[in-house]
Amino acid sequence: MRNKILSGTPGLDEVLYGGFVENSTVLLRGGPGSGKTTIGMQFLSNSARSNKSPLFITLGEPVEHIKRNAQIIGISFDHIHFLDLSPDPDFFSRSESYDIFTIADVEREPTTNKIVETVRAIKPSLVFIDAMTQLRYLSNDEYQFRRQVLSFLNFLQEMGATVLFTSENSEQQPDDDLKFMADCVISLENNIGNRYLTVEKMRGSDFLKGKHSYKISNNGLIIFPNIIPPGKPAEFGDEKYSFGLEAIDLLTGGGIESATITIFSGPSGVGKSTLALQLSSSMASTGYGVDFYSFEEEINMLLKRAEKIGQLKKDNAVKEKIRFEKVEPLIFSADEFTRMVVSNAQNRKSRLVVIDSISGFKLSLNGQDIVSRMHALCKTLQGMGIAVLLIHEVEHIAGYFKISEERLSYLADNIIFLHFLELQGSLHKSIGVLKKRLSNFEKTLRKFDITENGIVVGEPMNNLQGIITGIPQVINNASS
Repeated sequence: MRNKILSGTPGLDEVLYGGFVENSTVLLRGGPGSGKTTIGMQFLSNSARSNKSPLFITLGEPVEHIKRNAQIIGISFDHIHFLDLSPDPDFFSRSESYDIFTIADVEREPTTNKIVETVRAIKPSLVFIDAMTQLRYLSNDEYQFRRQVLSFLNFLQEMGATVLFTSENSEQQPDDDLKFMADCVISLENNIGNRYLTVEKMRGSDFLKGKHSYKISNNGLIIFPNIIPPGKPAEFGDEKYSFGLEAIDLLTGGGIESATITIFSGPSGVGKSTLALQLSSSMASTGYGVDFYSFEEEINMLLKRAEKIGQLKKDNAVKEKIRFEKVEPLIFSADEFTRMVVSNAQNRKSRLVVIDSISGFKLSLNGQDIVSRMHALCKTLQGMGIAVLLIHEVEHIAGYFKISEERLSYLADNIIFLHFLELQGSLHKSIGVLKKRLSNFEKTLRKFDITENGIVVGEPMNNLQGIITGIPQVINNASS
């Protein structure tokens, strides 16, 4: 297997299974502002620190502009050689016309000579060319352009260089010819703020398939590779996590098993988040780490509500075991959030991850398929031996029973539902278990209430039928 060179872009080496193949040609294609030049700059900057001999050939933007933009995102160009072939600032003011020869015929040879002289003098091991499509203007036709580029790339490779080059791909000027010439093709897409990177091909190495989101900030370009669940099945532990409430533990057959996926389902205001806080608090009190991600409710409001009903007492040791984080779905992409969740769980050795809620996670997807993304996240955490709790809000308050509108119920090892019901003109709540894969559970429903003293769960409601419809009827001859 051929050697790899680190890309210098966080996340990209994971996508490329170790980096760029040494002595290969890599095409970075995409529209303006997609980040092609940033990846090239990070590649050269990282390589310069590794005692490589990098060369930056710019055919469009002046070196002064490139260095200024690099400084903004903290990229150092120390020990990097530059060949500036961008248009001369005085070109516009000079009166030059080519009446006998075309501009391509006049400019091509001096440009070629400069490149050859610089490469032979520096003998770079890494070359970044931005942008190769500018050479079209030095060619009289497409055939000549193809021959020129192919000869250029072969010359650099014979000199022992690994070459990255960019193209300004558009409908008016497609770059399919460059895709055929490159060993590796990486496409960058910037669609109304949603940025995705895709590796189309890579000779000499496998790579991580699919679209990977990325962002560009003052810290440079960062890629968030798709999470791929482990191939082996999860090893479920014999351990059960108690809710800290005897009635709910009885209802659930002893609590929630380790490394299982649980869905709390119910309408708004029924108590799903409060029940999740109850489980989190109970686990934290026994020394387990919990990561609680809230897409909707502010953390200070969650904490105040939990303390008010006695779930999180003035015990700093318990509070430190629960890591609360507010997530803004319009800022975090789904891949960025997924990476953060997995990384935090690994670093903290967490035993429970709570996602409140599925609707908030869906908002961060910007139209992508929620089933595949949630499957990857949950199965990855499950493979790490971590229990996952998903909170799902259903739209209908009563009279309509559905666990999930997102086709995610297949993921769940445990499904606990909370429901509103009407009794003698008053609104009440009920709790029940619909599914448990690893143990038996109580088949009845219990009355569920949230008071100043915490969660109160009543005895099984054996004397009622039609509870799920929201309008139960009393059974006079009910037997226990």
